[in-house]
Amino acid sequence: MTEAARTTQTTEATRTRETTRAAEVRAAARTSAASAGTVRAGQRDSFFDNAKYLAIVLVAVGHAWEPLRDGSRAVTALYTLVYAFHMPAFIVISGYFSRNFDASPARIKRLVTGVVIPYVVFETAYTFFTRWTDGEPDRPVSLLDPLYLTWFLAALFVWRLTTPIWKSVRWPLPVALAVAMLATLSPDIGDDLDLQRALQFLPYFVLGLCLKPEHFRLVRRRAVRLAAVPVFLGALAFAYWIAPWFRYSWFMHRAAAEQLGVPGWYGPPMTLAVFGCSLVLVACFLSWVPGRRMWFTTLGAGTLYGYLLHGFLVQLANKYHWSHADWAGRPLGEVAVTVVAAAVVTALCTAPVRRVFRCVMEPRLDRALRCQDRYGISA
Repeated sequence: MTEAARTTQTTEATRTRETTRAAEVRAAARTSAASAGTVRAGQRDSFFDNAKYLAIVLVAVGHAWEPLRDGSRAVTALYTLVYAFHMPAFIVISGYFSRNFDASPARIKRLVTGVVIPYVVFETAYTFFTRWTDGEPDRPVSLLDPLYLTWFLAALFVWRLTTPIWKSVRWPLPVALAVAMLATLSPDIGDDLDLQRALQFLPYFVLGLCLKPEHFRLVRRRAVRLAAVPVFLGALAFAYWIAPWFRYSWFMHRAAAEQLGVPGWYGPPMTLAVFGCSLVLVACFLSWVPGRRMWFTTLGAGTLYGYLLHGFLVQLANKYHWSHADWAGRPLGEVAVTVVAAAVVTALCTAPVRRVFRCVMEPRLDRALRCQDRYGISA
């Protein structure tokens, strides 16, 4: 065999070994990605669906506990603890999934169909419903003054529209915190689109914009999961201790400091304290959210349905003063109320309910948008 032939054979053998080694590396990478729970494009992530479902259950349970606070220090403590993190968790996740919003025609269409139209429909529906439940037949329909649960849709509209701004700011989270702190100093902020609440909850949305998948993997580590137990127990004990005198309205972010009966300068430091407290509890909550597919995972896609629809049942129950019943103020009654609230909002997230209300929650505007395209209004 000539020297050239031996060289050629050696080169081919080397290439074969390199090809085999590269194939093994790619296979190992695919196996590692699969074991790490990598989600393919277009596939829903079970972790986030589970988190949204559990958060919306806590929202409904919190509304059910609201009429029971005066008669029970324990309920007040649980109510305070839940309100410290359930909406922040929901808003952080909303911000995380808004990272790709770029004000393109397709994104604007989704904003209109998924936020604006449900807001108009449910703001109108809640107004007519509360005319009956609250005995106010002259209450006007106002699309600028969000009623009850619709504040979240109004805030989400504002947050999403400003997403390109936050993506271009060098330090978005400190700036958002500064905006929230200034809002607590401004009692003259009007009720238009519930701007006070939108501004004070803004840092959680901006935080979600800044997060990456590895941040969620970080809080789901075993060490964080174990630490979450004493943190939650300590937070509950602290909430029980401060229940008689603490104003849990700080966690609702819907009023300026002076409107809460304290000097205005309390607002900025309380904003930072509440943000830090809520952030720790959100991390603890997410650490215990299962990442695998559960029986309730599919319900995570319908959480907005459960959120907006359960408000009618809460208003109806309050109209008939169910909390005045003797059984409601007893420990077993409070447990029963909790279970019923969780079951009701679970049912409202199911596929049959979503099919019925999809026409107003996720309307199709293809025909209207095609008509707009002909006149050059959208791309």
